[in-house]
Amino acid sequence: MPAPMLNATLKQEARPQKTLELLGKGWSWLFLFLLVIFFSLSGQGFFSFFNLQNILTDMAFVLLIALGQTFIIISGGIDLSTGYVMGLAAVISAQVVIALGTRLPLPLVVLIGMGVGVIVGCIPGLLNGLLITRLAVPPFIVTLGMYAIVRGAGFLLSSGQPVSIATPGIGDLGNDAIIYLLPTGGISFFRVPSGLTPAQLRAVIGLMPFQLLVSIVLVVVCYWLLAHTRFGVHTYAIGGNMQAALRAGIPVSRRLVQLYTLSALFASVAGVLYMFRYTGGTANAGDPLLIDSIAAAAIGGASLFGGKGTIIGTLIGTLIIAVIQNGLVILDIDPFWQFIAIGAVIILAVFVDQAKAKLIDK
Repeated sequence: MPAPMLNATLKQEARPQKTLELLGKGWSWLFLFLLVIFFSLSGQGFFSFFNLQNILTDMAFVLLIALGQTFIIISGGIDLSTGYVMGLAAVISAQVVIALGTRLPLPLVVLIGMGVGVIVGCIPGLLNGLLITRLAVPPFIVTLGMYAIVRGAGFLLSSGQPVSIATPGIGDLGNDAIIYLLPTGGISFFRVPSGLTPAQLRAVIGLMPFQLLVSIVLVVVCYWLLAHTRFGVHTYAIGGNMQAALRAGIPVSRRLVQLYTLSALFASVAGVLYMFRYTGGTANAGDPLLIDSIAAAAIGGASLFGGKGTIIGTLIGTLIIAVIQNGLVILDIDPFWQFIAIGAVIILAVFVDQAKAKLIDK
């Protein structure tokens, strides 16, 4: 076959493969776009400012846990303990705030409660990393055992009951926003000004709730860690081929301990924010979010076999889950369908990942 005809034939064969590769990389963006279009056309006020802000606010807790889970999955592991680590941090921080009460200034109470909750919440992650590296126990087994231990500790500390906070100002901190747009055309920072009528209060628009701001900051930090630091390079290398990473001189054991501690850190931050938002803590606060966090990372392109994944992908995966949950509620569909829908999307994500791997092999 003449060279020009051969080149033309090869180009024609390459086009479908490039299209499939492009769809494989961007399917989650396309899927999110189609979901937004579908729920918007269904009416019911889905595509409104207030509802979109509710979606972003409600997804903050899942996103925080999913950020830590992304690092773990990229490294070739899994962390099943994060849901109850979040609950433990919420319970501990709530109990510290209650114990301090009004004996100290509110900012100091807040800082101490946050600090103690996060520090205690990081302990299970540190133990996970040490057990996995020192005893060579598979991450699934270690984190499953830690799941049960932390679950029991949280319920014991709270006596199996929600820990409610009566300290003034805690609920305001957890539910306030950075900027408020007033119906009079003015702007207020951090607090809604007093003296507004009930009708004016309903018209106030809050921009950037605190928990959403924290999530955005941590997304930026995680993106930088994973994409622009040696820590990120090591994480991908460990998940891609641990033995090769060891031969390359990467401190695999130390990195794994850091990764599992980091995962617990993000879950603890989610627990502290939960305590502020709901003025209390419950041991099972994060239990329903565990599967969602793993799903968010997988939908976003993190391979459950390790070595692949991005923070932006996890952000998109979290948005997909939040849109599905919110849209089904607006359509007044039985909430149990949410589990089925998210499970189906997880299977779809794994199928796409496998399809992409086959295309690369070809």
